[in-house]
Amino acid sequence: MPILDWLNKDAAVNTAKQVPYRLLQAVPELSAGDPNNQNMLIEGDNLDALKALLPLYAGQVKCIYIDPPYNTKSAFEHYDDNLEHSQWLSIIYPRLELLRELLAEDGSIWVSIDDNEAHYLKVIMDEVFGRKNFITSMVWQKRYSRENRTAIGEAHEHILLYAKNPDTFKQLRNKLPLGEKQLKPYKNDNNDPRGPWRGVSLSAQGYRPNQMYEITAPNGKKHIPPAGSCWKIIESKYNELLKNDRIYFGKDGNAIPSRKQFLNEVEGMVPWTWWPHDEAGHTDEAKREGHRLFSAELSFGTPKPERLIERILHIATNPNDLVLDSFLGSGTTAAVAHKMKRRYIGIEMGEHAQTHCQPRLAKVIGGEQGGISKAVNWQGGGGFHYYRLGPSVFDEFGAIRPEVRFADLATHLWFLETKQPLQKQTDTPLLGVHNGTAYYLLYNGILGDRRPQGGNVLTNTILDSLPTHSGPKVIYGESSRLGPARLAQEQISFKQIPYDVRTR
Repeated sequence: MPILDWLNKDAAVNTAKQVPYRLLQAVPELSAGDPNNQNMLIEGDNLDALKALLPLYAGQVKCIYIDPPYNTKSAFEHYDDNLEHSQWLSIIYPRLELLRELLAEDGSIWVSIDDNEAHYLKVIMDEVFGRKNFITSMVWQKRYSRENRTAIGEAHEHILLYAKNPDTFKQLRNKLPLGEKQLKPYKNDNNDPRGPWRGVSLSAQGYRPNQMYEITAPNGKKHIPPAGSCWKIIESKYNELLKNDRIYFGKDGNAIPSRKQFLNEVEGMVPWTWWPHDEAGHTDEAKREGHRLFSAELSFGTPKPERLIERILHIATNPNDLVLDSFLGSGTTAAVAHKMKRRYIGIEMGEHAQTHCQPRLAKVIGGEQGGISKAVNWQGGGGFHYYRLGPSVFDEFGAIRPEVRFADLATHLWFLETKQPLQKQTDTPLLGVHNGTAYYLLYNGILGDRRPQGGNVLTNTILDSLPTHSGPKVIYGESSRLGPARLAQEQISFKQIPYDVRTR
């Protein structure tokens, strides 16, 4: 398979492996809504954040949508998008590698891009995700009015789609609901008790001898397939449809026969690659949504309309599936996922993670009625947890850095084990009980011995001093002096720091 080469590619290919593993630190004062939720808003560089998410969510994300900077050589208010081509490629490559690791086996990744880098991005994604896993490239009509500033007006963007398993994606992807245009042909002028219907042609291109029969209309008119065509069905199937009043010959009885297709039999539309602005939104719509959420001065420069993201999530996910956007921008993907009752993780660097994303999601929780809210009957509710990137866990020798405190590691390990945020800090080794299992951490002098290694080893004495739990126990510590028989007797699964902290 052809691959793309560029200046510093070797370094870019190895970047993801060299990113230090960092903790995620909860910021309760910026979290909002129901605390019993798994939604995450992360402030920080997305490369570091994606690496930090791997132990928690590798192989679990159903849908990834990203809208990376387009390298358009123009300065945006919130992004420095004026990057050299090779630098842009070096930035996007390691992020795609980490996103691939987070994607579930039945998951898909959707990437918005314009013509400046679309074709290069396609080659890179072939390399990272596999050419055989390419599904298609959607064309989104982002503009509906013409512009005369350029030689040829720019009216579209691309959305590249890859799936971890294309066959599974094709089986599980959802069809689109019928819109006004698709519903218009369905009538019920004859008051059929089966409801509205439309006529679907019975003729098909080609020649099949057993589908070349003559049809006689109720008024006696004879019909044969049009030139170069045959009927879509064999004669016995036609007779069955006729008996069940499923054949239509037009108002005057002289039209070429068609099959009645009832609206209640239509599951939806198979998505196709042309996404016009009247179905998937446009940039003016997105800007108006931003102005309603923020002041005109604070509104994000290049947002996507909620209808565009809603279409993607409708096709690719179902309620409670996990959605990830690592270039969250103004928070559109997280807002739409929240309204559609999907779980989500959003990552955005810089201060507007706090000035844009956090207040937008807080408004969604409060029942904000812009964007797709009315279409999905959004009434408010739910919640999210706000995180910042903490220190790197390991030094160059693989040891946990001394500045990593008990509270940081406890929060991380609890999330690693339970997929739930630690609701309150503890001053004992017992982090909590989840689904009948108690989780303990022996680290950083939590037992009162402030020497660096004090109390971090599981011994009989330490075990006797721990808060009791009668069921299964998971204990993290530097090492264990208890034999396999004693561990089994006490229902203890011991995990060694730092080695078992690295794994899921």
